Amino acid sequence: MRDVREKKHRLPRAAYQGRVIVSITARIEARRTPFVEEAIVLDFIGKLSDAATKNHCRVPIYCFMPDHAHLLFQGTDDSADVSLAMVAFKQKTGYWFGQHRSEFCWQKDFHDHVIRGGEDLGAHIRYIAGNPVRWDLVKDWREYRYTGAIGFDLNEIMADTTTL
Repeated sequence: MRDVREKKHRLPRAAYQGRVIVSITARIEARRTPFVEEAIVLDFIGKLSDAATKNHCRVPIYCFMPDHAHLLFQGTDDSADVSLAMVAFKQKTGYWFGQHRSEFCWQKDFHDHVIRGGEDLGAHIRYIAGNPVRWDLVKDWREYRYTGAIGFDLNEIMADTTTL
């Protein structure tokens, strides 16, 4: 029995294309904890940056928790594809796991949520930033070294989420 429910993607592919913002949570199988190792996280941040850039996306916030990753993708133009960015990220990092640390692998799917107009984007960002605090890993989100942004200044994002 799986301890985390997998969510099948039910939205049409077009929902993940263009100038959209999508919150994604990807988990590691069997609740193993690769993201306590700095070298892994730093390598994966590089792979996340490559996948996002190649697919015309930025990442207003990411947070690598011990057994999962929270990622918020934002399409930068009409040719952006968040779904392809996430698939590329999981493929590259999954291959890395297989080559270097075969005891770790991603769960088959991931949970996503397309942020619609009228939703509180700041609430999503604060939730992701606050995850290490809720897990009692740090007292303040700024102390957690595996939270950051790609294409943004995270401190500015946290101060004023209307810049997205």
